[in-house]
Amino acid sequence: MKQLFIIRHGETDNNKAGIIQGRSLDASINDLGRMQAEAIREAMEPFEIQKIIASGLRRTHETADPLATRRKLKIHKYSQLDEIDFGVLEGRSFTKIKDEVMEVHEKWKGGDVDFAPENGESPRHTFNRANDKVTDILENSSEESMVFFIHGRLTRILLSEWLGYGLRNMHKIEHQNGAINHLTWHNGLFKAVELNKTDHLLELV
Repeated sequence: MKQLFIIRHGETDNNKAGIIQGRSLDASINDLGRMQAEAIREAMEPFEIQKIIASGLRRTHETADPLATRRKLKIHKYSQLDEIDFGVLEGRSFTKIKDEVMEVHEKWKGGDVDFAPENGESPRHTFNRANDKVTDILENSSEESMVFFIHGRLTRILLSEWLGYGLRNMHKIEHQNGAINHLTWHNGLFKAVELNKTDHLLELV
């Protein structure tokens, strides 16, 4: 049985400002994000970690770095684990395009998980590319305990399918910057141990 931890990256200035980042905005984490990364390192102290994986975007690398440095491990980076591509919505303020964003979300909640924003990706396509990579890593790695630093919407997409909610219910998966999800994987099946762990973040301003 393998242990895996799915961790959302630390806060960026875009997160703070409500800017949709998606896949095309390769922002760094901000001061709070760096504190969150350090808090993650401390929260993972009780666990044996043998491998660290991140998306191809710098906000995940920077969040992973304190843990990787502490454990003297390389960060393995894969673009297949990048955030969903929100297409023309990326780089825009949620408050200014709320109606457009909600229209997309309502389509997904209604079950149209093949719908993609213009020039973007659908949840099903995003799940397939990311799940294929995670499965490949789990099946072909000798390590028994590994950490994946990824993104908010991608976390919802993966966990909703892995845990049997279905993509149309991905909005029910709670997440925030720096949150930790602990799962097990055995014979191709994922089980939740602890979801959206955030107590390590409570004292951060």
